[in-house]
Formats: sequence, structure tokens, C-alpha cells
Amino acid sequence: MVGKLRGGTRGPPVPTRPRSIFSPQTISWRGASSSFSALGNLERPLGRWSSTSRGWGRTRKCPCGSGQGGGRFTMATVAAPRRFCRCACFYTENLYVARYGLHVRFRNEQQLRRDYGPILRSRGCVSAKDFQQLLAELEQEVERRQRLGPESAARKALIASSYHPARPEVYDSLQDAALAPEFLAVAEYSVSPGADLKGLLQRLETVSEEKRIYRVPVFTAPFCQALLEELEHFEQSDMPKGRPNTMNNYGVLLHELGLDEPLMTPLRERFLQPVMALLYPDCGGGQLDSHRAFVVKYAPGQDLELGCHYDNAELTLNVALGKVFTGGALYFGGLFQAPAALTEPLEVEHVVGQGVLHRGGQLHGARPLGTGERWNLVVWLRASAVRNRLCPMCRCEPDLVDDEGFSDGFTREEPTTVDVCALT
Repeated sequence: MVGKLRGGTRGPPVPTRPRSIFSPQTISWRGASSSFSALGNLERPLGRWSSTSRGWGRTRKCPCGSGQGGGRFTMATVAAPRRFCRCACFYTENLYVARYGLHVRFRNEQQLRRDYGPILRSRGCVSAKDFQQLLAELEQEVERRQRLGPESAARKALIASSYHPARPEVYDSLQDAALAPEFLAVAEYSVSPGADLKGLLQRLETVSEEKRIYRVPVFTAPFCQALLEELEHFEQSDMPKGRPNTMNNYGVLLHELGLDEPLMTPLRERFLQPVMALLYPDCGGGQLDSHRAFVVKYAPGQDLELGCHYDNAELTLNVALGKVFTGGALYFGGLFQAPAALTEPLEVEHVVGQGVLHRGGQLHGARPLGTGERWNLVVWLRASAVRNRLCPMCRCEPDLVDDEGFSDGFTREEPTTVDVCALT
């Protein structure tokens, strides 16, 4: 098997928690080409906000203090529909060869022999037949990556039109009662006047100050259970399934299942962005504008561990959803471009319902599962303002290729925002 690419400003406080973990007034549409949940009840922490297809405006006190009617104005956002892109290196870089435990760059046979001949031989690729088999697998992986966007869009459309959920309430827009009280407190503090890093760290568990790894409860136990039941139901259905990557052969892409709009986008916009803006301002934490979210599954007879890698993301959230398991701890080295990056790796045990926050460039992996099943939600958080300047995978200025959905989070232009003082 070969593997896939691995891959502000503050505003009003987070709203108070409703009685149910699911919205009783949400209107949802699930059609052949789209899946949409009404998000009109959501407050957003940013005064300037744009999405992939629409602009939003809201009213607040005019900072200049002028005008009539109490000095109120409308902050309008002008945003053209945004087209997210990949870097062309997706088709040539970081191809994972599982049986040799190696990520490779692949352009042609001559380049592969020159760059990787010695290490491939040391890992068992010794005969001409071995090498020809490897070439065929790499060529197939490149072709798979080229088809990935259209095939994913087709699966999403079919699922939206034909799939019958077991827990339809998880497709309602994200409500505060689905979130752990500690996470709500962290998010509310992050958008409060005078919030700073020192105050935030008092509300989080610091796993490693040196590596800037943190942990906080994210979801309640009832929500984790509901989401797991829905994921298992989907796994058992006859719907087509795109896998997270070929390092993870078992799991679900949440955008194909229709959970990006109601669950992941509000999680990123309302909660994660203000928190990340304080924790990681140097990594685009306050400029997150897209994500890639997927669930991975580890179980006996399936995937048991995950090799060392870094994420195609500025920042990552990894939440243990369940079930009952032993082993499978995360381990962390240094940043991928640093010398001796895996010297004395740090191990972090999973806790169901809790999320680990880290930089995408932090080398990490998962130790072998001992017993049971482990399901984790992984959210790669991306900031086009950062990655448009330097692709985190090839470490060059990105060569952009249009693609479907959020793709790999690159954009061809920065979003346009205009503040308008409208006297009322």
C-alpha cells in the first residue's frame, strides 16, 4: 500500500448552553448535490468573517462613535466565492510506501533510484521485481490522487441523496450542550476583553510547554456516543466510503458524510479559532479559514498503529471519541524540519472526550493498540494566509491547482473585507 498526503480579533462571548445537545429548531436539507444546516443562530467570534460561498454582516457599536441612533453601524463583509486549491506537489511528494515504512518523492524511475535506492535496499526492496512492483504502486497512487477530488464530490452527492442516518440529530447545527463545560469556558475566555495567553493556559492542561502541546475536554460523553453510533451505522451501510488516507485505512471523511457544515465549520469558527489565536498566533491560529476533518479507527485485524509523520495543516486537534481500549498512545518528536526531531519522543495517553492540540509540523505517530477499539476525530486546521506563502509539504511557494471543497486550504487570493459605517 502507498499512502496519501498527510492529508483575530475578538468579539462577543460564546452563547450560553441550551437544554439539549441538539438544536430543536434546526432546519436541515439533504439533497443530491449538497447538505445544509441552518446556522443562523450562531454567533461568530470574528467581526470580519467570510465563508466559502457567502458574506455575513452584523451590527455593533460604531468604533468612531459618530452617527445617529446610538452610534450603531453595520459591519459588512464583501467576499467573492472562494475557490480552495491544492499545491501541485500533492501529486509528487510524500507518497507513503507502507511495507518499507517510507515517504518518498516520485517523479520518474530514474529520480526514484537516485534519491531512494540505498534506503529502499536496506528496507528489503532488493530485486528487480521488488522495484517494478514499487513503481507500479507509486504510479497507481499518483493516478488515485489525480481522481481524488471529483470522486470525493461524487460520493458526497450520493450519500446526501441516498443515505439514511441512524442518529439524524448529529446533523443538526452544533449546540453548546454537545461540548464539555471546560471547552466552553476556554472558548468564552478566549473572546473576553483582556484575554491573553497566560490566562488561557490556566484553563488548559499543558502537556508540553517546550513542544506547545495542550489538552482540554472537547465533547460530552452523550455526544461522543451519538457520533460513534452514527459513524458505525455508516460503516455498516453499503454507501461508498472515502478513507482518510492510505496510512489510515479505516475511518470516515466527515465532509463526505455531510458533517462539515453543521458540525466542523461552526466548531472551527466559533470555538477553535479564538483559542488557537491565543495559543498559536505565529502559526495562523487567528486566520483559520478551512479544515480537513476525518475519523480514524484502530481495532484488532485492522489498523493498529500509525507511523511517524507530520500533518498537512498549520494546527491539529485530535479528539478521542472512544470506545474502550488500551495502548495506542500518541508520541511526539520535534518539528519535522528540526535536527534530531525524534530524540526522546513524548508519549501522550488518549482520554475519551478530550482533545490534544498541537502544531501540524510536529512529528508524531501512534503506538500499537493493545486491546479494544479506538476512534479518534482528527481536524487539520488551515490558514490560507500562511500556507499561500509556503506549502508545508514541499516547503516551496505553492503551485496552485483548483480542486473541490476546502481541498488543501490554499487560495488564489486573500478574502476581501470592507467595513461600512451605515448611520441609523
